[in-house]
Amino acid sequence: MSAIELRARRTHYLTLAERASAGRGARAEVPRSVHGEWQPAPDRADPVSLLEEQAASRVQELVPLRYGRMLASPFTFYRGGAYLMAADLANEPRTGLRVQLCGDAHLSNFGTFAAPDRRLVFSLNDFDESLPGPFEWDVKRMVASFAVAGRDRAFDDAERRVVNMAAASSYRDAMQDLARKRKLDVWYSRLDVDELDAVLSSQFTAKHLKRFRKNVARARSKDSLKAFSKLVEIVDGRPRLINDPPMIVRVQELMPDSEFHEVEETLHAILRTYRRTLRGDYRHLLEGFRFTDAARKVVGVGSVGTRAWIVLLVGNDDQDPLFLQAKEAQASVLEPFLGKSAYASHGQRVVEGQRLMQSASDVMLGWMRAQGFDGVERDFFVRQLWDGKGSAIVEAMDPAAMTGYARMCGWTLARAHARSGDPAAIASYLGSGDRFDRAISRFAEAYADQNERDYAALRRAVDEGRIVARSG
Repeated sequence: MSAIELRARRTHYLTLAERASAGRGARAEVPRSVHGEWQPAPDRADPVSLLEEQAASRVQELVPLRYGRMLASPFTFYRGGAYLMAADLANEPRTGLRVQLCGDAHLSNFGTFAAPDRRLVFSLNDFDESLPGPFEWDVKRMVASFAVAGRDRAFDDAERRVVNMAAASSYRDAMQDLARKRKLDVWYSRLDVDELDAVLSSQFTAKHLKRFRKNVARARSKDSLKAFSKLVEIVDGRPRLINDPPMIVRVQELMPDSEFHEVEETLHAILRTYRRTLRGDYRHLLEGFRFTDAARKVVGVGSVGTRAWIVLLVGNDDQDPLFLQAKEAQASVLEPFLGKSAYASHGQRVVEGQRLMQSASDVMLGWMRAQGFDGVERDFFVRQLWDGKGSAIVEAMDPAAMTGYARMCGWTLARAHARSGDPAAIASYLGSGDRFDRAISRFAEAYADQNERDYAALRRAVDEGRIVARSG
């Protein structure tokens, strides 16, 4: 008897009918209307205290920059507030229908990137907080992000409701469709930008289509050659990363010259460790490049203060660059509420989550553990710095454009969840009507109110001198 036959005998595989029944059972336990309710718990933690708790493990000189970026608007605050929302969702009823969560599925964490076949695809593109959990947590964070962004764009109540409903209904409709597909079709499904262009041509106005194509062209141009032109200077005939503190600080600037040679050897060893996490053919590709320079870089909003490095490697010559980004992977903000990761390395947790949720991932995606200048070992995940990466320009969206974008994000999140969860059970829970959509839309607006209160609390903390914020 083969191992496959033995496993098949030992495992009870549920029929489609049984899986759908499980979804209906979850609906009986947690009615869809429940998701429309939001009231802060009487003992809700102080939001500023939670942010300070997060800041304790970060580069302290960069923490004020994080607060400054979060204070730019309630929308940027929301982008940095994944931990706050996770703490809030932990007190809400749970369906028990588990998927691999993104953990921070706000609208700016969707975007384009180049698949291994070099075609641009649209997908989730941030997995720092990825962890298994109830599917509705991602849906709530995504739809609430549209409510917050709609307010940032001064949309009225009716306009925001259309956008919110579009995001929720797109998720539900996509999950219904995915539940009917074969498993391999679900696994390989993806949203190619070229195919998306053809669809949008019949749906978008000429103005919206022009802006979409301009954004796509900008994303296509973002590669290692573009990064080389922006981030590298030639000194004594050799390429080196620019020094632009605090945004970019070369390794040499972070330590005495006498220690740099030792650190350079350590960097080579770390890269060898990272290479072992790549697929064999990708590892062979990477081995054709040699290390040239490295620098610390400030990235994102919520990630500011975590350690992020850019590494410049060259291949055939100095005009053949490869840029990698090594980003610190701390424990997911979901862990205190959903349990610890199954992986010993948080870098691997992020990578495995990304591979599970994306239909195509960066060929250089891997992880490593490295000892910092302070002697502390930390986990990192690695990917290409720029590889067709692009995101929506929220500040340029009108209600029609944001509604179209909400549908794209809803479909994309459903596809990501269907790869790891049970689309038949989730589709059965959601149903064919719009009850779930309406509930999530109500929640999104109520949570946008909460987000504004938390934003005001951070502003007061700065005004009272409790914390320091710096723009940049």
